[in-house]
Amino acid sequence: MNLIDKIVAKLSPKRELSNFTTGDTVTVSVKVKEGEKERIQLFKGTVIKVQGSGVGRSFTVRKVSDGVGVERTWPFASPAVDSVQVNLKGKVRRSRIYYLRDLKGRAARLTTEIIQQEKSDKKTTKADSSKSAE
Repeated sequence: MNLIDKIVAKLSPKRELSNFTTGDTVTVSVKVKEGEKERIQLFKGTVIKVQGSGVGRSFTVRKVSDGVGVERTWPFASPAVDSVQVNLKGKVRRSRIYYLRDLKGRAARLTTEIIQQEKSDKKTTKADSSKSAE
């Protein structure tokens, strides 16, 4: 194993961010340090780019805030990124969807699928309760 492989193995992230791709709507929890205090700030938007591999892998999220487009890019290995939660799965046919920058309003929407959050408790329906009563 050469020196570069040893350094890359040491720098590789210890945690794995959730599995997301370009076009997904995500909420990124970012650690923000203000003075001596640290808090979590949420950034919700659409992933427009995932690039790189290994330690240099990064992703870009875009949102529109008060009519102004805001894009932020984070490395996957960044300690500032606390977590990434996928809200909607987008259906896109490109790896980089820069064309969203030129679209406004409803034209900027993507075809999406809602992600179902798994719940530990199961609710019984009328059909289930009638079967158990018999």
